[in-house]
Amino acid sequence: MRFDYRLVLIACVSACAPMLPEAPPVAPPAPSPATQPPRGSGPATPPPAPAQTAGVDQPGFEGWKQGFLNRKGGARRAQYEQQLANLTPDPEVVRLDGNQPEFSRPAGTYISNAASAARIAEARRRIDAVPWAVTQRYGVPAEILVSIWGNESSFGQVQGNKDVIRSLATLAYDGRRRDWAEDQLKNALDIVVDGRRERSGLLGSWAGAMGQTQFMPDNYLRLGVDQNGDGRVDIWGSDADALASAANLLAQAGWKRGQAWGYEIVLPAGFDYRMAEAEGQPWSYWAQRGVTLAHGGAPTAAEAAEPGIVLLPQGARGAAFLALPNHYIIRRYNNSVSYALAIGLTADGAVGKPGLVGTWPDDGPISREQRFGAQTALARAGFDPGTIDGVIGSGTRRALRQWQIANGRLPDGYLTAALADELMRGM
Repeated sequence: MRFDYRLVLIACVSACAPMLPEAPPVAPPAPSPATQPPRGSGPATPPPAPAQTAGVDQPGFEGWKQGFLNRKGGARRAQYEQQLANLTPDPEVVRLDGNQPEFSRPAGTYISNAASAARIAEARRRIDAVPWAVTQRYGVPAEILVSIWGNESSFGQVQGNKDVIRSLATLAYDGRRRDWAEDQLKNALDIVVDGRRERSGLLGSWAGAMGQTQFMPDNYLRLGVDQNGDGRVDIWGSDADALASAANLLAQAGWKRGQAWGYEIVLPAGFDYRMAEAEGQPWSYWAQRGVTLAHGGAPTAAEAAEPGIVLLPQGARGAAFLALPNHYIIRRYNNSVSYALAIGLTADGAVGKPGLVGTWPDDGPISREQRFGAQTALARAGFDPGTIDGVIGSGTRRALRQWQIANGRLPDGYLTAALADELMRGM
């Protein structure tokens, strides 16, 4: 899954959004579920210290560690301290944290890779793997669940091989999301201390997301489901547990049964781009303004009554979408427009719906420096982008749209590398 700080859920589904593979990645396999001890068994001895890495401020990390134990240890301080013994920060985690593809690459590039023809074909083949009881209980369609499964772990094949506790400790020490990461770290430590998973098997992504559907530790503890009835929640080794847990997460977040995530749309000439990502409106509002569904027809009666929001993930030159409430529920899993659209489009393809009518402009990625610089420039010009964190989210797009209006530009809220450079030159 990946996080809440940019997600909403899965883990990253979660507080932070974990990085998702764009195509079947190559990575060491996850540990065999056979390494997991029975429920109630004691925690394993922490692994030996990783090799020291040049440039790591180990004294500073040790100071943070003691502060964490003071803040979060409580009655379990000694047990937490045992698991954190000999730990060093992971420089790769810091590097990856600033370059998640769903936030740094153009939407079209990300979506084309994440919702590739190969992934859609495999998702179609895997639909029957979703237990009927899961879709009936939680109301989340099988195609959405297999889409998440494929995007999060290539259907369980790439679950991540990093020590979750080390990754989360690194994110907490790095400071940008300390409160969130410390809470996730405490939950990960509780998983081990409670005997739910042996430390050697608590592996996941650099962001701390775990298992076939990449749950963050808090979601594992709160929302994990023992679907196969073997007495443990095994999102690593059990397809049924992983898929039911993802369904439970989406259902608890408010998934609307029987409704789509959204639709590709065609905007009329002269569309007022200030209305994009603004207040949601029923379908009748958009239809009166000349908006049509890309493949014809109309939303169902229930969907038409919902507040739909126009999304322009790559500006006025790219494909456009009408996002319904379930789109935002998917973003509780990973709070990225590109991610949620990739999930929806993969799911649509898995059940035979036609592909995109719109096209994507061939824009290059925006560097970390350009993203931070553009946010800083907007803030200095009096257009509040929210937290200056290098993540081009709704706050930054809103601020950019305001800047575009003030400067006589088409207000589509889309930041390109060239526009970022222009903004920075104006500082």
